Amino acid sequence: MTLLAWHVWMILGILFIIIEIFDPSFFFISLGIGAILTGLIALLPIHIVAQIFIFAVLSFISFLFMRKLGKKVLAKSGPETNVYGLIGQNAVVTKEIPAEGRGYAKIGGEEWVAVAEDGKEAFELGAKVEVMGIDGNKVLVKRQSEEQEEAPDA
Repeated sequence: MTLLAWHVWMILGILFIIIEIFDPSFFFISLGIGAILTGLIALLPIHIVAQIFIFAVLSFISFLFMRKLGKKVLAKSGPETNVYGLIGQNAVVTKEIPAEGRGYAKIGGEEWVAVAEDGKEAFELGAKVEVMGIDGNKVLVKRQSEEQEEAPDA
């Protein structure tokens, strides 16, 4: 059994798509699409050098479209995840946060190193704060407003 050029391109395309399943970076899917389309074009009598050039061009164009599509999908993915999902959450100071210093705050059952958002305010033990940002492995906090303190935590 001899493999024709279009067989090779189709096999490569399928392999790239399978690799994409395990590495969701939108890179291998672009190569897979480029290889499959090149396989279809390879049904015509085209020299292998031209096929490689066509593969490169189609993969690049596919990558541009996949990147744009990926950004749209990720932008609509819902609430923030990972550490950035902590922003906006309420916390309780578990170790005093001195002005221009570090303390600890408990957020959803986890203790985090906490510093004042402006770097100047101090928070006493048990103070209710809100997470305003993330700086490395620290959370930036500010005192909760009166309305937030009166509202029960969920």
